[in-house]
Amino acid sequence: MGLENKDTGAADGKTARTITFTSSHDNINLNVSQPDGPHVIGTVQVHEDVPADVAPKVEVVNTDSKETSSKIKNVDVTEHLLSLEEVCEKYNVKADAMRPQDSYGLSTAQVVQLLETNGPNRLTPPKRKSALHKFMICLMSLFNLMLIAAGILVYILLAIDYENNKSSIYMGAILIGVAFMNAGVEWYQQRKSENTMAALLQMIPAKTHTIREGRLETTQSADIVVGDVVYLRMGDKVPADCYIFAANELKVDNSSLTGESEPQERAAGNSMRNPLEATNMAFNGTLAVSGDAYAIVVRTGDNTVLGQIAGLTAGEEKAQSPLSREIATFVHIIAGVAMLTAVVFFVVSMCLYKNFGLGIQFAIGTFVAWVPEGLPATVTMLLTIAAKRMAAQNVLVKDLQGVETLGAITLLATDKTGTLTRNQMTVANVWAAGTLYAAMRSHDDAGQQITSPDEPGMHEVLVTSALCSSAKFDRTDVPVESRQLLGDATEAGLVRFAANRMPTDFDDLPQRHAKVFEIPFNSANKWMLTIHQLAHANGPLTLLIKGAPERILALCSTILTGNAAVPLDAGHRVQYDETYRYMASRGHRVLAFAQLQLDGSEYTADYVFDRKHANYPTTGYTFVGLASLEDPPKHGVREAIGRCRSAGIQVMMVTGDHPLTAEAIARKINLLIGETREAVAANTGRPIAEIREDEYDAVIVHGESIPDMSADDWDAVFRKAEVIFARTSPKNKLEIVARAQELGHIVGVTGDGVNDSPCIRKADLGIAMNQSGSDVSKEAASMILLDDNFASIINGIEEGRLIFANLKKSIRYTVSHSTPEVVPQIMYVIIPVPVMLTSITILMIDLGFEIFAALTYAWEPPESARGLMKLPPRKPVSMHSIAMLRARRARHTPPALHPSTGEPIVPGRLARIARAIRAPFSKLWWQDRFERSEGEVLVDGDLLSWAYLEAGMISAISLTTMFFVVLNSYGISPRQAQAMAKDTSVAYFNKDSPDYTYNGRTFTGEEQFYALNGARTGLLFSIYILQVFNLFICKARFRMPFGRFMFRNIRTFYGFSAGLVLLVIITYIPPLNVVFNSSYKAIPLYWLIAVGFGFLLLGYASLRMLVLRKSRPIKWNRTIDGLHMHPTIWSTRHTTHSVVDAP
Repeated sequence: MGLENKDTGAADGKTARTITFTSSHDNINLNVSQPDGPHVIGTVQVHEDVPADVAPKVEVVNTDSKETSSKIKNVDVTEHLLSLEEVCEKYNVKADAMRPQDSYGLSTAQVVQLLETNGPNRLTPPKRKSALHKFMICLMSLFNLMLIAAGILVYILLAIDYENNKSSIYMGAILIGVAFMNAGVEWYQQRKSENTMAALLQMIPAKTHTIREGRLETTQSADIVVGDVVYLRMGDKVPADCYIFAANELKVDNSSLTGESEPQERAAGNSMRNPLEATNMAFNGTLAVSGDAYAIVVRTGDNTVLGQIAGLTAGEEKAQSPLSREIATFVHIIAGVAMLTAVVFFVVSMCLYKNFGLGIQFAIGTFVAWVPEGLPATVTMLLTIAAKRMAAQNVLVKDLQGVETLGAITLLATDKTGTLTRNQMTVANVWAAGTLYAAMRSHDDAGQQITSPDEPGMHEVLVTSALCSSAKFDRTDVPVESRQLLGDATEAGLVRFAANRMPTDFDDLPQRHAKVFEIPFNSANKWMLTIHQLAHANGPLTLLIKGAPERILALCSTILTGNAAVPLDAGHRVQYDETYRYMASRGHRVLAFAQLQLDGSEYTADYVFDRKHANYPTTGYTFVGLASLEDPPKHGVREAIGRCRSAGIQVMMVTGDHPLTAEAIARKINLLIGETREAVAANTGRPIAEIREDEYDAVIVHGESIPDMSADDWDAVFRKAEVIFARTSPKNKLEIVARAQELGHIVGVTGDGVNDSPCIRKADLGIAMNQSGSDVSKEAASMILLDDNFASIINGIEEGRLIFANLKKSIRYTVSHSTPEVVPQIMYVIIPVPVMLTSITILMIDLGFEIFAALTYAWEPPESARGLMKLPPRKPVSMHSIAMLRARRARHTPPALHPSTGEPIVPGRLARIARAIRAPFSKLWWQDRFERSEGEVLVDGDLLSWAYLEAGMISAISLTTMFFVVLNSYGISPRQAQAMAKDTSVAYFNKDSPDYTYNGRTFTGEEQFYALNGARTGLLFSIYILQVFNLFICKARFRMPFGRFMFRNIRTFYGFSAGLVLLVIITYIPPLNVVFNSSYKAIPLYWLIAVGFGFLLLGYASLRMLVLRKSRPIKWNRTIDGLHMHPTIWSTRHTTHSVVDAP
């Protein structure tokens, strides 16, 4: 492999560093491009669907935070060139290539010493943006730049005309200071959020199977040391750089390291000199996607290949979430309105008063009044708090996007085994030699009890269960019931069954009948095959196979009856079908067993089998029997699925099991209640073809039929309320998710296995299991259930819906003060009146007491116990929404695709900016903006109407009344105040203003000054008091704004109390009166005016709610008949948080 390092010019004018690896044998070019930009950790664009012969180049794109002269270090790995003996000698470890499971490994003393010498197996955290860099990014936001520009403009005005603008001497510094303070708050919250998410991710430490002192045990990956013997199996993440000395069809996904899109085969032995091409090496951070292997750790931590080239993959940029984009869009629109309003009223002011400085001050005040400066920081804080609360309920989101997405899910596709069921397989029935046996005592079991392991056919089933397996006991020096099993739950159930039935012979079986060849189970074949030194009359070797019954039966030509094999005929198939149907209908997982005694004349004891050349028999096997394994549903799953469906979420089972097994389990857990087409036909005695679509509610789709389904077929399937996909492959699962997303569904996918990981990654929200889930699935997921309890998803969905509702309430409350801040600015120019509200005071309102109150919504409980879960998802999928979505896609030109990869071509930064500028001048842009959406958006017309027109105007009237009443108490009437403000030849209301005489009374400059500031203080308290009423009113979305639910959130009182303390401080501490134009002489008696308007606002909100209930009644989800919602003793513990009957 060669290495080339060069600089190239990027599309946006920046320099990008490109490192090209050239492979000598696979003709693969790996281009790692590092353009100038932020580092992105693990951001690898892999084009997986393109065959190597079509697309010989695989691009791994990483961005860099700054220009760097760093270069790739030499990959310091040479062990791949050594023999096993040399590696063992180098690391003083004992490993056995012939019997790897019996390797001794390292001693405990060696491990302790090496861990102390080399440190833990961790990578040094990648270089991140400095705190100053992040702060500057926050400071460069649109709002802050505009505030800084306004502050600079104030000082320019002071420089031009100091005398007429000296009253604003503090305003410039405060505007700039507020920009820095706003950036500081946002920076602090981002940092706090990052730290919170990092701490949550530490809750799921990676673990590895190691062999130490001859015992297989589970070890934290951080405690792995060089020389450790590790056991890698399908689904594991490779914990360090490892030298493989024994492997069984191991394939690793190196895409995170090298970008190779296809899994790479790994085995003992190597002929390549370059370590990255070595077939006997598995590197840190890669994933084992099939097979298993034993390996010796040769590098840990920063000494691994990943650690040596970590600069190529380091970084931290993340895509902006949909909710964040929605908020950003709203904020930018408000900023645009603010700028436009400021410009318009600046022009009006210039036309009326011909005073440039006055116009600029007015424009600044108008702009500041419109913009909700604290909104972005508030949203970040709300989401962070929600993420921590979800973690407390065993739902771990990897980033804040998961918080919002979970509450928006419309379709949940879930695997069966390990997700809906306990993943604790127990053999229930065995059918062998034409006889059905019951492995457990059960009152409803038709089989007879197993009396001896040597009964006809039973011995073969037990031997196949023990030998044709990758499950392993951790030790053999204790009784079977005291051992731990490492392996797949199905195989573990079979192995334990065999061990219990053959207690004296079991431990010796692998030694007496050594394995000489193996093809591991995979989702394509759906079977596992092994060949053992199991002698018989015709030779020394026997082939054993187990797997999906229909696949195994298709490979057989004979069947074992008694102690002899006879040709498989129609009668045997009927008996097989009846037994299979009986087992599967009980919800059991069914496996078939077969064998073939290999002819010794062709397959000698030293015969070398080769999978690639398939030099082993592939048909003509002898069918041995069936075994069914019971995997009962998890406690609480039935109620959880019932609540999901009651919440308007479509729940589908996507499983590799037989349709009958899937249906039986589904009917136990509320997933399937209605009848299928076949059931209706059977019940009515009509042919299936005569059954109409509206006569059945459930459909079970076999995976083999998926490739032949048309778009209309998919539409018909998703229209059904109850859907099961059975016998699916990973490719089928991917297509199911993609088809659902095409219809507009927000798809959540749950799973725990390697075969689930592609669709988990594809889904809008991938959900993995922490305890039973594979490393591959947890790597792909964006959310992890820490307790493996499906019922935890319900808590997460409710929490997601609650945070969306509370975000909406918080925004509704926050923007309500914009109108009462803008109206005084307009009155100042149009009427005119004295300056009622200064820019400094507006900023104090927005970033002072308002932010305290807005944050309290993070802890707001739902209005009623189950109101949230009786509502449909906020973006429901219906026939109308699908039609709208397809119409929108039809009128837009699809993105250009890369000719070799088929992936959409992402335009450069300049092209994106140019497109954004041109967009508003196109018809499509406006058509999309004004197209009515069926779903609920964060900022809708109802919210804007309440905030800006209804509550906003009532608050504006309140503060105007308060202002003039207080001003009149000082002897200055509204008419008098207007006359003084209109006289532009003299500047009144300053301490040094000339005396003003009206109706025989003279007002000195100092009296004018204190009168105006007293009125401003009353106005400030008016906004505060009205917003306290509004704080409670915004809690009520479906109910009247009265009742105990309004006071359940104790933090509400903390929030407005903190705001009151702030107001009292700036009012009654005289030095602060100078800055905020307040007066310590303010009389609290006048605040009762605002209290009266507060009750008026409350009454109006109540009347409004009554009108809305009549005109736009709430659309609750329909009740689903037949759901079994009686909680069990185990599931009640998981339903303590929220959501019961709709109000």
